[in-house]
Amino acid sequence: MTKIAEMTFFRYAPLLTLLVALVPSAQAGTYQHGTVVKMHMGDCLGTRHGFMMTFAGSTSPMPADTCPEYTLVSDKVVFVIVGRSSGQLVPLADVIDFRFQNNELVVRIDDARHETRFGIKEMILRSEWDLVQKHIADQLLNPSLADRTAVVRGGD
Repeated sequence: MTKIAEMTFFRYAPLLTLLVALVPSAQAGTYQHGTVVKMHMGDCLGTRHGFMMTFAGSTSPMPADTCPEYTLVSDKVVFVIVGRSSGQLVPLADVIDFRFQNNELVVRIDDARHETRFGIKEMILRSEWDLVQKHIADQLLNPSLADRTAVVRGGD
């Protein structure tokens, strides 16, 4: 009987070893890299129970907190992410590691042991974002062209 149990164990041992090796990496998730190119303070994202609080008849006003809002540029997608509090600061022009978890962006800065969660406010493809940035730069360099296009479009 023990010989049969040993054979079964050795048959599944490589599979168990592979499974044990993959569990920590599955928990950590696959990190992507991105660069923080813009930051400003904006409104915090609403709480998860905002709908219920609105219809509960609460007369106390919601606090008007400001939270940091970052533009994070990765290889394929540009994200606008919002912190949960004013203390979630990320240095500009820093390459950070991020991953998705539960509809949020989890950020790790400078190989820190802890991660910080950010809400995703907007996402746009990198190619479209590059076109918008080029258009803005062209208008700043030559404002007379922007006036002409407005006149031509207005006359249509």
